Amino acid sequence: MLQRHLRAACAAAAAAGALLVAGLSGSASAQPSASPAHPTAAATLRTGQTPPALLGALQRDLGLDRRQAERRLANEAEAGATAGRLRAALGADFAGAWVRGAESDTLTVATTDPADVPAIRARGAEAVVADRSLAALDAAKARVDRAAAHRATTDTPVWYVDVRTNALVIQAVRPHAARALLAEAGVDASLARIVKSSGHPRPLYDLRGGDAYYIGSGSRCSIGFPVTRGTQQGFATAGHCGRAGSSTTGSNRVAQGTFQASVFPGNDMAWVAVNSNWTATPYVNGSGVQVAGSAQAPVGSSVCRSGSTTGWHCGTVQQLNTSVTYQEGTVTGVTRTSVCAEPGDSGGSFISGSQAQGVTSGGSGNCTSGGTTFFQPINPILQSYGLTLKTTATGPGDPGDPGDPGDPGGTWSAGTVYQAGDTVTYGGAGYRCLQGHQAQPGWEPPNAPALWQRL
Repeated sequence: MLQRHLRAACAAAAAAGALLVAGLSGSASAQPSASPAHPTAAATLRTGQTPPALLGALQRDLGLDRRQAERRLANEAEAGATAGRLRAALGADFAGAWVRGAESDTLTVATTDPADVPAIRARGAEAVVADRSLAALDAAKARVDRAAAHRATTDTPVWYVDVRTNALVIQAVRPHAARALLAEAGVDASLARIVKSSGHPRPLYDLRGGDAYYIGSGSRCSIGFPVTRGTQQGFATAGHCGRAGSSTTGSNRVAQGTFQASVFPGNDMAWVAVNSNWTATPYVNGSGVQVAGSAQAPVGSSVCRSGSTTGWHCGTVQQLNTSVTYQEGTVTGVTRTSVCAEPGDSGGSFISGSQAQGVTSGGSGNCTSGGTTFFQPINPILQSYGLTLKTTATGPGDPGDPGDPGDPGGTWSAGTVYQAGDTVTYGGAGYRCLQGHQAQPGWEPPNAPALWQRL
């Protein structure tokens, strides 16, 4: 298991004295993933509190027994923290990270510098030497995104950075269209891999009756995650479900709220403010799943989706930062998964363990034959609209203001969305963010070594 590998690595590092984990410079010493006084990543992300409904979906869809499902979630939490530390240490050499195995017990970290391999292995991860850094591949994808804004991309509906093959992948109905897109973007063809595909992803809304919430006179979507903005309560959902000003009713057809903001295409994000008859809770669709935060899961991690058409279904994170073209236009920055979905599931919750991941955008296939589904990550929605994710730690309008009397000074702030690499101060010390998340009370940097590294 990953935890066993990490313990062995820390012991080896202690015996050796100073472990070099700073990429080319080798100037920084490794720090243990968590001291006895601090919680492990699995404890911080509350994987042990995963409810039976979600564990059952993991068992069914990934072919696991209960103990394997529990170990997988714990391993993925630890892997995310370890990958975050290595990303910070390797700097420009970093070429991506992913987990594999039925229990996600193997973490692989890629680097462009062979000299980094011992440091990666000392952290308990497998090392791969890649030709291109993640930054270089992300930059190539950004050029394709810009080129796609000025041309039709229905024949090249999906593109993403695949860290496992160290390439920019373009799924194309017609390969010549992919080559033309690369040429217009000014991206060297050697960076890309063209994959023949016949699929045409679509947003997953419909015009049928059922549960969840309704927009206007009848279209149906699914609630994503309850949120607050000051004292106003509401929920995050997909942008294609409704436009700003559109009214909503609940599954019981009782007046519910109004779309406050919506973006689609480009992104697929929106939020709805609800009236006083509705209360934001930290639960997902009444299944007992309680949301504890929004730490981003690494590639290869298990992820489950709840939607009003098909209920709970699980799969894995295939690629982050994906671009997908629907009939309405291109959406960038979504996450590609192997989870199935069907019309009406749009806007619904994607969650890994207790950590909110995003809201269902669209995809192809169905839950009979299987398919691919994309979700809009939750952290950009929270950041864009100034929302606070409703969790077990927060109340309406209370993001845990660190300015309350008695709190240590510093720039860290509960309710703020942090990205990997961001730096803050807290209690007179500096910290670097290891994994993207919205800060929650109890996740102060000294208390969350899975999320923050002391500088």
